[in-house]
Amino acid sequence: MSQNFQPPAPSSYTEAPAPAPAYSSPGIGVLAAVVAAVVAAGVYGGIIGGTNHQIGYAAVGVGALVGFAAGKAGGRSPALPAVAALLALAAVFAGQMFGIVLIYADELQVSALDILGQGTSPLLEVWKAEANPLTFLFLALGGYAAFQISRKTAA
Repeated sequence: MSQNFQPPAPSSYTEAPAPAPAYSSPGIGVLAAVVAAVVAAGVYGGIIGGTNHQIGYAAVGVGALVGFAAGKAGGRSPALPAVAALLALAAVFAGQMFGIVLIYADELQVSALDILGQGTSPLLEVWKAEANPLTFLFLALGGYAAFQISRKTAA
C-alpha cells in the first residue's frame, strides 16, 4: 500500500439524501381492508356453502387478506391493526352467514336472494342454533391473523 494516498477533500463529499418517509394513509388502509373484507367474506361463504363445513385455514385466510390490505395500503398507523382485526371478525361472521344462505338455498331449491329476502333475523337464529366452539374459534383466528399481519406488513 502506498503512503502517498490522500483522501478527497471534505468539500467534495456529498451527503446522501435522507430517505423519503414512507407514504402512509390510514384512510386508504381502512378502505383497502373493507374491500378485502367484502371479497374475503364472499369467498369464505362460498367455501362454507360448497363444503357444508367451516374451515379454519379459510378463516385465517380471511384475516390474512384483510390485515395484508390494511398494512400495505395504510402504513404504520397504530390504529390499523385493531381496525383490521374488527373488519376480519365482521368478514368471517358475514362469510358464515353467507355460507348458511348458500346451504339452505341448495337444500330448499330456492335462490339465495329468496332466503336473503326473508331478512336477517331468521339467519341469525340459524347461526345461533348452529354455533359451536369452533365457530367462535374461527372468528378469533381471523381477527388475530388480521391484527398480526397488518402490524407486520405495514410499510
